[in-house]
Amino acid sequence: MSAANFIGGEWLASAGGRTYEKRNPFQTADVVGEFPASEATDVDAAVGAAVDAFGDWAALSPQRRGAILFQAAERILARVAEIAGDMTREMGKPIRESSAEVSRGADQLRFYAGEGWRAQGEIFSQGATGNQVQVLRRPLGVVGLICPWNFPFSIPLWKAAPALAYGNCVVLKAAAEAPSGALHLAGCLHEAGLPPGVFNVVVGRGDEVGTPLVKHPSVRAISFTGSVGVGEQVRQEAVPLGKRVQLELGGHSPLVVMDDADLARASEAAFAGAFWSAGQKCTATRRIYVHERVYDEFLVLFLQRIERGAVGDPADPATEVGPLVSEHQLTDVVGAIERGRSEGGTLVRGGERLGSDGFMLAPAVFEDVADLDYLSREEVFGPVTSIYRFGDLDEAIERSNSTRFGLSASIFTRDSENVQRFVARIEAGVVRVNAATAGGEPHVPFGGSKGSGYGPREQGRAALDFYTETVTVYQNP
Repeated sequence: MSAANFIGGEWLASAGGRTYEKRNPFQTADVVGEFPASEATDVDAAVGAAVDAFGDWAALSPQRRGAILFQAAERILARVAEIAGDMTREMGKPIRESSAEVSRGADQLRFYAGEGWRAQGEIFSQGATGNQVQVLRRPLGVVGLICPWNFPFSIPLWKAAPALAYGNCVVLKAAAEAPSGALHLAGCLHEAGLPPGVFNVVVGRGDEVGTPLVKHPSVRAISFTGSVGVGEQVRQEAVPLGKRVQLELGGHSPLVVMDDADLARASEAAFAGAFWSAGQKCTATRRIYVHERVYDEFLVLFLQRIERGAVGDPADPATEVGPLVSEHQLTDVVGAIERGRSEGGTLVRGGERLGSDGFMLAPAVFEDVADLDYLSREEVFGPVTSIYRFGDLDEAIERSNSTRFGLSASIFTRDSENVQRFVARIEAGVVRVNAATAGGEPHVPFGGSKGSGYGPREQGRAALDFYTETVTVYQNP
C-alpha cells in the first residue's frame, strides 16, 4: 500500500508536500504510516482526472465495467490478511472484525459486478399510438464520496462499487484517522484494470479536502457518512449548488428484550451490538430495554458476558474489544461517562481507562438513566450502553422512538404478534428480529429515518436511484 493520494492512476504526494503521522491506537509508539495532508489543489486535480475519464468509462458496456469490479474483488480476497492487518494497526478494530469487513468488501464488488447483467431500464407503450417508451438510466458524472474512519474499507466500497458499476467516476475523501483501506481499494481496482481517473482517493482533513470536494462545480453528487453536525453542513453547502446529497448520520439504536425472549441469545447480541468495534459504529446498541419480569435475570447474564469478554490487543484473534481510534475519541467518551454519572446514572460496570499506553476503555454499562438524560438522547461513539426497565411493548416502542435518530432497532421475542407490532411501529430504517442491532448485507438497502439519514438508501439496487438519472424516451417512427 502506498501512503500517497491516488489521482489519475498515479500515486502522488500532496500538492503542498505536507504529511501527517498516524500511530497505532493500542501501542502509540508504533507509527503506522506517514500520509498526505492534502488540500483544495489535490481535490481539483482528482476531480479533473475524473472528468477526463468519465466519457470513456460511461460508454463502456455495463458488463465490461462489471468484469473489472469482479477482478478487483478477487484481488481483495487474495490480500485479506494484509488489508485487515493494516486496518487493525491503524484504527484498533479487532482483527476478527477487520478480516470480516474486508471479505464483505469483496462481496460488495461481486454484487455490483453483477449489475451489468441486470435490467437498468424499462419499456412501456405510448397510450395514444402504442409506440415504444423507454425509461433509461444514465450515470451522473463525477461523484464525491466522503467516508468515515470506523469502517475504513467497507464504507468506501459500498459507496464506490455502485457508483462505478453504473458508469460514474469517483473522487473519494478518505478519513484522516484511517486512510489505508481506501488506498488498498485503489490499488486493487488499478490492478484489476480500472482506467486511470475513474477512481481517485485524496487523503486529508474535512475542512481541507471535504469542503472543496463538496463545493467543486464539476462534482454532481455527494455521498457522506459521518456525524450529524458535519452532515448538515454538507447538505447546506451542496444542495444550493444543485448537487444530489446522500447522508448517513449515525444512530442511537435500541434493543428491546421481551419477557419471552431467549435471554442468553439476547445478552450475546447486546454485548456484540454495544461493544464490538469498541462501540464505534452507527448501529451500535446504545439503549437496552428489558421487560421488568426478566430484567434482573438479563442483567446478570449481560454482566457475566461482559466479564467473559476479551478486551485488549486488537491483533490477537481472540480479542473482542479493542481500543478507541484516538486520544480525542477517548476523551470524548470519558467525558460522556462522567456526564452520565453527574446526571444521576449509575455506572454498574466498566468505564475506566485500561493500561498506561493506548486508548483502551473498559466496556461501560449504566442503569438509572432518565429518558431525557444525555446518554439516552445523544450518540456516544464508544463502548457505552444503558439498560432500562419497561412494562409492556407499547411503552418499549414509545421510548425507543423518543430520540431524533432512526437508524436501526432490534427486538428479542418468540411471539410473532410482538414482532409484527414492533416492525409496524418502530421508527428505524433497519429492523432486526432476534439479532443484534448492528449488521447489514450488500444486496439489500441500508439507511435510517428521522435524523439518521437524508436522501436515497445505500446498498442493494436502491443505490441505482442515487447514482443514476432517469431519462424517458418516446420513440416514434
